[in-house]
Amino acid sequence: MVAHARQMKKLIISAALVGGVTPTQAPYNPITPDEIAKEAKRAEDAGAAIVHIHPRDPRTGEPTTDTQVFAETLSKIHHTTNLVMCPTTGLAHHATVEQRTAIVSLVRPEVATHDIGCNWGSRDRIVKRTTKWKYDWEKPYLEAYKKVAKPFTQGDIEWMCEEMQKADTKPEYELFNTGFLCTMAYLKKEFNGYCAPPLWATFIFGTFSGCPASPEQIVHMKRTADDMLGKDTYEWQVIGVGYPAQFEAATMAIIMGGHCRVGLEDNLYIERGVYAKSSAQAVERMVRIARELGREIATPDEAREILKLKGKSKVNL
Repeated sequence: MVAHARQMKKLIISAALVGGVTPTQAPYNPITPDEIAKEAKRAEDAGAAIVHIHPRDPRTGEPTTDTQVFAETLSKIHHTTNLVMCPTTGLAHHATVEQRTAIVSLVRPEVATHDIGCNWGSRDRIVKRTTKWKYDWEKPYLEAYKKVAKPFTQGDIEWMCEEMQKADTKPEYELFNTGFLCTMAYLKKEFNGYCAPPLWATFIFGTFSGCPASPEQIVHMKRTADDMLGKDTYEWQVIGVGYPAQFEAATMAIIMGGHCRVGLEDNLYIERGVYAKSSAQAVERMVRIARELGREIATPDEAREILKLKGKSKVNL
């Protein structure tokens, strides 16, 4: 399972800049388009090749489906960095599939995330331990987590893939358990994954309704993907949610020949109980670990070549 460092591709580091929790819990989260763009530049300087972006209401930090705000954020990153931009199609709980893919149709990014299954969870622990909120919307938003889910049907999944294909945007398939791999294998068999090879898969560990974050689960997910997709048909990265899972999972991926995503969306801490002040800190850590293990770091253009993306010049910004 462990590949020798000299045989591995360069490491693609993705930085997920905007946290999934609320401003009260994440005091260093960027919120406005300017703040997010500056964070993207810091991540690029630290060694990231890709940035993953969620839009936020610039006044309150609330998740938003406002395509204008989203496009403004991406435009600022596009014009100040050479990064591969990966906008989310996750958005807020209540978003429709049309709202989720609107940014893809408008901006035509090189890559965009795609959750190919249903997710649910709870934020009750955060609610119980919080006594003072920065904004009125935060508590009801977190309380709603256990009452809603992203209810993607197979029809929704395929329709979103079709919209990405029209925009020449490669899906980043987000896989929360091996059941999601069954869906990805079906999309590969029936529709060639809606993109030119290689497919781009993200294995996610440590979420409420997903796989636990452990070395055994990472190895199991990779072996299952090899069996179902074909070992040489895809590139993969890992997400470990929380501390220290983010850094442990990323290090496992480095050793195993995969890639990694780090940043404030998935983990707020750089040490136990110590907030990271920027996603760039997590990127810097993984650059150091990778180099100590003999793995070179991919630039944005090298990431484009590894993933066979269409190129920055073809993004509609």
